Order: sequence, then structure tokens, then C-alpha cells
Amino acid sequence: MTGTTRVRLPIPILVLAGTAIVFFALPLVGLLWRAPWSHAWSFLTADGALTALRLSLICSLWATGLSLVFGVPLAWLLAKVDFPGRGVVRALCTLSMVLPPVVGGVALFFALGRRGLVGQYLDRWFDLRLPFTTAGVVVAQTFVAMPFLVITVEAALRQIDPRFEDASRTLGASRWYTFRRVTLPSIRPALIAGAVLAWARALGEFGATITFAGNFPGRTQTMPLAVYLALETDPDEAIVLALLLIAVSFAVLVAMRDRWLGAGVRNRARSV
Repeated sequence: MTGTTRVRLPIPILVLAGTAIVFFALPLVGLLWRAPWSHAWSFLTADGALTALRLSLICSLWATGLSLVFGVPLAWLLAKVDFPGRGVVRALCTLSMVLPPVVGGVALFFALGRRGLVGQYLDRWFDLRLPFTTAGVVVAQTFVAMPFLVITVEAALRQIDPRFEDASRTLGASRWYTFRRVTLPSIRPALIAGAVLAWARALGEFGATITFAGNFPGRTQTMPLAVYLALETDPDEAIVLALLLIAVSFAVLVAMRDRWLGAGVRNRARSV
């Protein structure tokens, strides 16, 4: 039998928690209060706004997909394999979380630019140029978003009971089969949570994108860049575009959060 335990929190904790909630809600309330609702629809249906939103969604989904493809194996390596310098590798792979985004964009430019460490060979051998392209937007977003998935999945992998994986291998299953059929289902809530965090970070990326990919309408101008430019010329348009971006992000986060939290509760119930 399971239930929810009601806990009476001390008043100081309630006050501090309520203050934190107000702190996070106040900027949104300020935008809603200042929004020019009579002109909102014309701003939202403008070609520039729709193009920027579409580009933001496409690039952020690509960045999330790349984060899953490369980030999950990286998280497994950091969680399951003990090798010299693992702490240094973990710090390196999560460094972009604390770097100023503009610094990350500069680093990407000198690594993958036409004259960069690797970019010069991509240009010379494959005629591939990443800066100032849509692909460059995806690269910049992946660079800043993947660490959110890595640390979330790594934490979940460390909490898996190794007896289940050992039992699978004892029955003759290969490591790849065990990873697909035992490990991944066990961390599904964390996997979804990490993907949502990575997507949200990619959707809102600004600094690394504008530094590495530039700001070209229809090609690299994502919604955050459109909001920034509109703020300089038409603050009302900037407010409406910002609210649209917030609404999209908030709706997806709420929907996905319910799903992965629900999955987590079901998994814990089955283990009792």
C-alpha cells in the first residue's frame, strides 16, 4: 500500500520557498503585463517570426538527437568504466555548462572554422564548412546542451543495481543486448529527463550560436536571436516573441515532466 505523507514544513522554509517561486514567476508576469496583446497576432504571424521559430525547433531537435546518440554512451563510459583521468574527462565533457556561451562559440570557431584545428581539413578534404550555416547552429546547440543529458544519465546509471545486468550476462546475453534490454529500460525516466533538459537548453541557446553560426535570417537566425534583434528595434515585438518561446518551452517541459516522473514512480512501485 502506498500513499502520500503530509509533512508540515516550518514557516521559515515555506517563506523562503515561496520567495523563490515568486522570483522565478515574476519575470514571466512582467512580460505578460507589458505584452501588447492587441498587436500580438500580427507579430506572431510575421514571416520572420515563423521562420525563426521553425528553425529553432528543427535545430534543437537535431541537437537533442545528437546528444542522445553520443551522450548516452559517454554517460555509460563515465559511470561504468574506471579509467585513469576519468574525473578530468568528466570535467572536460561538462565544461560547456559553466562556460560563458560566447566563449564556447569562440572555441568552436577556432576548432571547426575554415582555418580551425579540424575545420581546415573538413574544408580542404570534404568541402564542408560549419560556421555561418544551419549545421553550425546544430553544432553550437549540441555543444552546450549535451552535458545536461550526460550528467543526468550518468547519475541514473550509477544507481542501477548491478545484479540485474550480471544476471542477464550470466544467462548468456551479450553486453550490447544487456545494455539495450536491461540498462536502457532501467534508466528510461532519467533518459527522458536528460533529453528534455538538453532540448530546452538547445532551444534557448544564444551566445555560442551567434558567435559560431552568425545571424542570417532563414539560415541561422533562431528565435533567441530574433528576440534580441527585435529588442533593439521594436520592444513590443521582442516581448511577444519571447512569450511565444517561453510558451513552447514551458508546455513541452510540463508534458514531458509528467511522463518521466510517472515512469519513475511506476518503476519504483515495481521494485517494492
